[in-house]
Amino acid sequence: MNSNYLEIDGVLDQLEAALREQRPFSLVRVGDGENIVMSQETVWTTEQVLLERWAIKANLGQKGLRLPNLQLRDEVAASLQRADIVGVLPYGDSSIKAPDHLKRPLTDMLFAHFGISPPLTCHACVNRELAQMPRFWGMLAGKRVLLVTRELEALHNMLVQEPYHLNIAATLPFDSWDQMNETLQWIQTNRDAFDVALFCCGVNAVVLAERTAALAGKVAIDFGKANNIILKGRAN
Repeated sequence: MNSNYLEIDGVLDQLEAALREQRPFSLVRVGDGENIVMSQETVWTTEQVLLERWAIKANLGQKGLRLPNLQLRDEVAASLQRADIVGVLPYGDSSIKAPDHLKRPLTDMLFAHFGISPPLTCHACVNRELAQMPRFWGMLAGKRVLLVTRELEALHNMLVQEPYHLNIAATLPFDSWDQMNETLQWIQTNRDAFDVALFCCGVNAVVLAERTAALAGKVAIDFGKANNIILKGRAN
């Protein structure tokens, strides 16, 4: 993976330019969940995947998807191939609470398997940084924002107030992978209703953000657990 690595200011520059020029742009991220989803029958057997604690939680209904799911595996990989910026964990990173075997070395194996080589990369926890940067919220001022998440009401109510002052033009509840098609259909049909989309939908957000940029021509961000920072002041 020898793509150009951006620090946070570089990411903001890219987002700002895309918003200004009103062109499609997607920022997505790879953490332990994405790695596990892509590992199914590629670098691991399904049996190995299902033993992981994350997979067990997913099959208890806590991750917005159930495994095995080979269609989602392929959609996540395809979206990572097409996205504008892909957040990856640096080697030896400890900012997410996951076992080491689910982190960057596994991402490298999967990117090699699928032939994924993003033009630009950044830190996988870029969403947490963005959520705490006045410059990011300033860029969204005056833009019509589409919010897609499970915790719609709470997040909406926070984002329209100080210090965010967002114009939330539309909201879509998203709980699980089986809502993917109808959600993307709505986004394509209503592309004139928003300028930028924020997705807090776990692994599904990778596909949703990249497809929204492609289908609706908008700036779309896999915002991950940034909703927790906004709602609770911390990522977990």
